[in-house]
Amino acid sequence: MGRREADAILPADLRTRLAACGEVVGGSAEQADVLITGWGSPPLTEAFLARTPRVRVVLHAAGSVKWLVTEAVWERGIMVSSAADANAGPVADYALAAITFAAKKAVAAASAYAAGGAAAWPGFAEREGGDGRTVGVVGASRIGLLVLERLVAADTGCRVLLYDPYVSAPEAAKLGVEVVGLEELCGSSRVITLHAPAIPETRHMLDARRLALIPDGATIVNTARGSLIDTEALVRECASGRLNAFLDVTEPEPLPTGHPLFSLPNVLVTPHIAGAQGSEVRRLGVWVVEETERWVRGLPLSGRVRREDLCRLA
Repeated sequence: MGRREADAILPADLRTRLAACGEVVGGSAEQADVLITGWGSPPLTEAFLARTPRVRVVLHAAGSVKWLVTEAVWERGIMVSSAADANAGPVADYALAAITFAAKKAVAAASAYAAGGAAAWPGFAEREGGDGRTVGVVGASRIGLLVLERLVAADTGCRVLLYDPYVSAPEAAKLGVEVVGLEELCGSSRVITLHAPAIPETRHMLDARRLALIPDGATIVNTARGSLIDTEALVRECASGRLNAFLDVTEPEPLPTGHPLFSLPNVLVTPHIAGAQGSEVRRLGVWVVEETERWVRGLPLSGRVRREDLCRLA
């Protein structure tokens, strides 16, 4: 990873702990047994791995490893572990904050306030708040589960729906939510938050037909992958004023300058910042150190990713 990222993820005290596990070498992986990667790392191709013959484990101090890992990694028997669990908390917190903002129609209210000043001041009677609303969660992924836990624990009186084809009704009941089909979730939810992986089966799962099922005034929150939504169809719905959106991921990503989503008063687009940022990235460094300590002691890796896992991961 770049020096700036490395300094943020592994400050001096964590590097001291890491050094207790073995010699720490930066910038050169030729003699490394453990390779620590992160944002900005090159893909681990056959050509790259040919120059790093000793590597036995890759510890990825970020979330997805799909772009990082190639077949050459598995063919060489290299173990891969990801800090996705450490990165999940900030994403879940971001999504929950977006859900709260959506319930208060914060983006549209801010735009109206800026345009109309005091004349746009809404008054309490027009605020919907969170109580009694229906929130639809798409995907019981590691982040989706955290969002579900936070929604249920908040005890706001929200009805929480879940769409995930791999979660049964009894399992959903244990979570305190209702499992429904995707069409029912779309037709019943005032806020929909997406936490599904980007796989062929989920591409444009919110297409024009399903977006049309969502009630007027509802909000879509996407902190997962931009490909889950048909962008052109979403632009049409939001431009009409019928739907609102909080988008931390888009398709394409990044959006080109001047894209219509940037100028809509009921849409907030952020540049993929829901994951660990600022002081939050330290938790990725803590994970790296603890994972290295586990490997040195011969213990199972907490974030291990196997080849067969990639087809269902983000």
